[in-house]
Amino acid sequence: MSKHAEYNDLLAPGQVTETNAATYRAGCFCGAVEVEATGAPVFAGYCHCADCQAWSAAPVNAFSLWKSADVRVVKGASDIATYNKTENSYRKFCKLCGGHVMTEHPRMRLTDVYANLLRGYTHQPTLHVNYASKTLSVRDGLPKYADFPADLGGSGEKLPD
Repeated sequence: MSKHAEYNDLLAPGQVTETNAATYRAGCFCGAVEVEATGAPVFAGYCHCADCQAWSAAPVNAFSLWKSADVRVVKGASDIATYNKTENSYRKFCKLCGGHVMTEHPRMRLTDVYANLLRGYTHQPTLHVNYASKTLSVRDGLPKYADFPADLGGSGEKLPD
């Protein structure tokens, strides 16, 4: 994993940060809502948790976690609805079309702008999280964590590829 300069407390020392000043836009299915993410994600990978599976109606969710201050709504703020099953994740979607846009993770100070929605963004995943909940095996050589890496509050247990 690489770490973001302003999130040094989240990962182990000795890793390098590369900052990209690009700005990427993402939007809902109908286009009424748009958000911008600027810079580079703090983490990028794949989540296999039951909540992401249910929310995305897919076996895996490609995430790109950005510093929350680097994500802003640029269109349709009044058309955004929020659902939070837990205090860990505030899922944002368009009231008009139901299209998913992002998930705020206030405890982590990060916002997941769904990687597949970011126009011009090249997803460069570095890990799989919640792999113990997987419904689809992925053989890509990336580390597979049962829940989360220890430095992100998880067990740090790795599972086989």
